[in-house]
Order: sequence, then structure tokens, then C-alpha cells
Amino acid sequence: MKQLVECVPNISEGRDKLKIQTIASVVETVEGVRLLDVDPGASTNRTVITFVGEPGPVCEAAFRLVKKASDLIDMSKHKGEHPRMGATDVCPLIPIAGISMEETAVYAKKLGERIGKELNIPVYLYENAASNAKRKNLAYCRSGEYEGLDKLSSEEFKPDFGPTSFSGSVKQTGATAVSARDFLVAYNVNLNSTSTRRANAIAFDIREAGRIKKNKGITGEVITDTSEEPERIPGSLKAVKGIGWYIEEYGIAQLSLNLTNISITPVHIAFDEACKKALERGIRVTGSELVGLIPMKSMLDAADYFLDKQQRSKGISEEEKIKIAVKSLGLDDLAPFNPRKKIIEYLIEDMDAKLLVHMNLTAFAQETASESPAPGGGSISAYVGTLGVSLATMVANLSAHKRGWDSRWEEFSEWAEKGQKHLNELLHLVDEDTAAFNKIMDAFQLPKGTSEEQAARTRAITDATTYAIEVPLRVMKVCYESMDVIHAMAAKGNPNSITDAGVGALCARTGVMGAFMNVKINCAEHPDKAYVKKILEEGRSIQAAAMTKEDEVRKLVEEKIGV
Repeated sequence: MKQLVECVPNISEGRDKLKIQTIASVVETVEGVRLLDVDPGASTNRTVITFVGEPGPVCEAAFRLVKKASDLIDMSKHKGEHPRMGATDVCPLIPIAGISMEETAVYAKKLGERIGKELNIPVYLYENAASNAKRKNLAYCRSGEYEGLDKLSSEEFKPDFGPTSFSGSVKQTGATAVSARDFLVAYNVNLNSTSTRRANAIAFDIREAGRIKKNKGITGEVITDTSEEPERIPGSLKAVKGIGWYIEEYGIAQLSLNLTNISITPVHIAFDEACKKALERGIRVTGSELVGLIPMKSMLDAADYFLDKQQRSKGISEEEKIKIAVKSLGLDDLAPFNPRKKIIEYLIEDMDAKLLVHMNLTAFAQETASESPAPGGGSISAYVGTLGVSLATMVANLSAHKRGWDSRWEEFSEWAEKGQKHLNELLHLVDEDTAAFNKIMDAFQLPKGTSEEQAARTRAITDATTYAIEVPLRVMKVCYESMDVIHAMAAKGNPNSITDAGVGALCARTGVMGAFMNVKINCAEHPDKAYVKKILEEGRSIQAAAMTKEDEVRKLVEEKIGV
């Protein structure tokens, strides 16, 4: 698997569009790095920039960005609502795919060292790259902010790399914090208030660190423990950092929350808790705002959470779930929310790829009818199977919402979720079957001038043929598995949709039989006869079972139609 890391530098400029564009544009000067998002904030005077790629190129892009920011941003003149200490305030690396946190931390340390040595910028390592336990916390590294950088010369706050004196070029650049960390969601919750003090109080109610204990009374002295450290009243949510602030461009106060581990506290839980704590203080949450990007899973989990609360079926499409998440979280409260620009998976996917499943029905039919040999019977078998389970999923969703069946919504929601899972996999296999055919064509085009080239070509053809067998075999399995949903809906789903379940069974059987034809024709070209025998036996077994299951569903349908 290709190693992928994300980098999310925050620069201390959110108002000058030309500066922001100039700084962000250096990312794309590095081959193999993709700029995903540039999210400026005028009141915070801060911009969150997101890009992704393999570790080496990403670190090079990060270095160039830090250099350009240090050239264009003068921290001695900077003002903004967000805590900050440098032109590039933070520069975290986040493992996305094929790379561990430990490996990512090594890259972060090398990046920090290079920034310190070559750019003469003080660098603090935090989170998983931290040099000691205290420095794991970004707030500790950034304490005193830019105005407190006299601390550079102290033993406690000596930077990990770079100059140790707040003088010369450091007066302009400030300091930078570099890390390796988990995916962090920067999440602002909008309040129907303009009070920073009240927003802070709500943030303290929620954030893990809570608030410092103080004696009641006029003086309100801080209560300390035996180590002379302030005692704290913890907040209600783990893995959440937060403060309150007033955003002039919106004219409202917000809770500025960092969700540092969304498997512990996901976005929807943070939102609901903010609603609860705000209401306790007589304030209402009007919506929320994402700064930067969010993983798809966070949006789907939020949709499932709110669908559960509404007692609605969760077996619906990804697109519909995203709409529900956006509306439930109020992500369009301050500005339109475009999922294609805010969800990381959408931005990482190859936008240049011509996927069959992204075509409309007419274009798909015309592409199939064209003189190109792909898409062919394998892709069509997968798509027919998709249509079959789509019909069954529709019946499940109709049944979940049928008047008088309210007590059964969870039962049918579970069937709809199973159907949606099969549907999604079969949609993927539509394009995968065409890709498998193309791999065979590519293998046959390899050179064969020398004995080494001939051997490599033969291996490539065999590997591609194996894959071209395994893809339609998987289509067979998924189509057959989907027949459990189809059968259940024919047996106990909404009776007004009985024929939909019947047509679904016919489609699923066709998907199985069509895919088996493709398995067999590719087996004919495979040199490993033992492997071929095993595959064909498995295929015959699946086909026979599918035909039996289709017959059962058809009889059920005919009996219920009664004509």
C-alpha cells in the first residue's frame, strides 16, 4: 500500500488573500503532493491549509510553505483571536494510509530539525513527536504565545531545534510547533450570544481539562494540590480541547473545539453536549462550522446517530446520510456546506478517473454499446446485481417507515443496512471488473524481446488473469449474499412492494450467472489447472444455490400476487 500522510499547517494570516494564496501555492510546486483545502478566518487571522501525499514529498512541501510564510508574515504586527506563536504556528503530520504513527513521528522530527537549522526558526515538537511528556500538549509549548517568546532562552522552554533567543529574524517569524498526531477535527459551535465570557464558560464545561478550581467569594483564590499545581474540575467530554471567542465577521460567539480523538468523542456527541451545556446557561446553539476537513466516517456516524434518535432507517445512501449530518449539525448555518470540498475522501480520490458508476444511465448504456470491449459482461453482471439489491433495500426502507409498523423500524433498518453494504460493494465491482480486463490488456502489451522480458510478461499475464477470475467470483458471492435481503423482503416486507423483491431476485440470479460466465472464460486461459478446478467447483456451487434461492423468492411472490 502506498504510504500517505496529511499535513495541516496553520499560518498566522487570514485576511490578506494574496499572501494566503502565495503561501498555499508553494505546496503544488512539489510533485506528488495534492493541495486539498485552504480555509482562512478573518477574525482569527489564521488560515488552515491541508495537503496530502507520500511522506517525503509532503515534508518537502511543508518546508517550502514554512519558508514562504516566514518571508511574508511579520509576527510583530499580528493580531487575532486564536492562540499563536509563529508565522506558521503549527505544522502537524497525520498518518492516513500505509504508515504508522511511529514512522510519521520520525518524519516530523526530521522536518522540525530542517526548519530549525535551515530557516533559523525555533521549533517545538509536540504530540507524538514530543521530546518530553509536558511538550505533548500544544498549549504548554505555546504558553505565552508570540509575546511570551522570551521563554526561548529558559531551560524549560528551550526549543527542540533552532535559535534560543527572541531576537533578530525570530522577531518576525516567531516559533513553530511540529508534530505527528491523530486526525484532529477543528470544530466551532455557533451560539445565539455575543458574550465571550459565557462562551468560555460553556467550553470549560465541555473540554476535558475543564476549569481551575477557585475558592468561592470575592477573591476567588486558585485551589492547589500538594504539589502546588492548580486543582481542576474536569469537563464532560474526553479528548476535547476548547475555548470560547467572539467572531466579528459573523457577529456571534462560538465554542472553538479541537476534537483530538474522534473515536472517543465524535463530532455529533460534541455537538449534542454543546447544545445541552449551552441550554443550561440559557443559550441556544444555532449550528456549527468545520475548519479544514473531516473524514467521511465522522459524517456517516453523525447521520446514523441522528437517524437512530428519529427512529428512521439507516440503510440509505452515502449522499443522503451526508445531507442529514449537515442539517442535523447545522453545518450550513453560516455558509453553504460543500461535502466535495470538506470531506477528505472526496478530495483524495482520483478526480481524473473515468468511473462507470459516476455516469448517468444513458452514458453508461452508450459506453457499453461502443466499440470498446470494456465495460463488458462482467461489469454489467455486477451492475445488474446492484439493481437487484437496490430494489430489496428500497423495500426494507419502505417497510421501516410503513404506517402501523413503527415498532418494527429497527428490524427493517438492519435489513436496509445490509442491502446498502452489498449495493456499495457491487458498485465498486462494476469498475473493478473493467479494471481487471484492462490489466490483462496491459500485460499482453509488455515487451518480450529477451528471455527475462518474456518471463516477466508471462507472470504479469498470469497475475492479471487470476485477478480477472477473482473479481467476477466476488461478484457472484455478493450477489448471492444479497439474496438473503431479497428473500426476507419478499417474505415479510411491505406487501405493496412484493414484485420489487421478485424483480430483485431475478436481477441477483442474473448477476451470479453472468459473473460465472466471466469466471469460466478467464479460467480457460489460466495455466494452474488445480486452481482452476477449485474455482470452478466454487462457482458451480454458488450458481446452484442462487438459482434455488431465486426459485424460492419467485414462488413467494407468485403466491402473494395470487393471480
